Amino acid sequence: MDQPTVGILHPGSMGAAVAACAATNAAEVLWCETGRSTASVERAAQFELTPVATLAELLGRSDIVISLCPPAAAEDLARDVAGHRFAGVYVEANAINPERTQRIAALLPEATVVDGGVVGSPPVGGKTPTLYLSGPAGATARIEALFADTAVQTAVLGTDVGKASALKLAYASFQKTSRVLVALAVGMAREHGVDQKLIEVASRRTDSYLSEPQYVAKTAARAWRWGPELEEAADALAAAGLPPEMLRAAAATLARWNGAKDSELTLTDALDRLSQP
Repeated sequence: MDQPTVGILHPGSMGAAVAACAATNAAEVLWCETGRSTASVERAAQFELTPVATLAELLGRSDIVISLCPPAAAEDLARDVAGHRFAGVYVEANAINPERTQRIAALLPEATVVDGGVVGSPPVGGKTPTLYLSGPAGATARIEALFADTAVQTAVLGTDVGKASALKLAYASFQKTSRVLVALAVGMAREHGVDQKLIEVASRRTDSYLSEPQYVAKTAARAWRWGPELEEAADALAAAGLPPEMLRAAAATLARWNGAKDSELTLTDALDRLSQP
């Protein structure tokens, strides 16, 4: 099979690293530099992605487009792509709920839409996330081939668009809410001067996130991304007739850290911001 040209929308920390893996089996990986931040430009250069000036050029040259952006932007981005009548393979790889993924598929009638969900950290420094896929068999096979022998592992869940999104959000709802609960537990214990004792007690259970309180600072730095993911997961719960309130509460807690975007905080800093937003 000829090597495809791939477009990435937009190269954030996950998107740029995934795109760099795709470059192993692609003729070229394109990104649109118009309107993007300095950080995006630097990331794209670091991963040797090819800049183009317009979305129209990216879509015109790409056989496969991968959408990896903040969840709130996913549908607007798909509408922009639809406006150019893109007819290749569109990988909707954002952390959005299955109903939104299906709406996006409907927005792109000329494209072949593959549902994707990344579970794990960006594929740098030895990390090997899994890109779960669902959608038409021929298209998912092309995405498997695109990431063959790279740090991005792939797993196909079937032909129904929505399955990959559901798996991603189900996992994220547990993992991210658990980290929020750790922050609240340590914050409560600190208020009464027993936080070190709490950590000592938790360390006897190494299978518990509570034994990793240092991760609270990383949670704070990622809150701007995690909160919207949990809102998406809450919507998925509500659509399934399950109570969404727990995940909405976790998202509201994460919102207290929105000002800490991608910052280097200590555990003390993170807890201070949580108790005094």
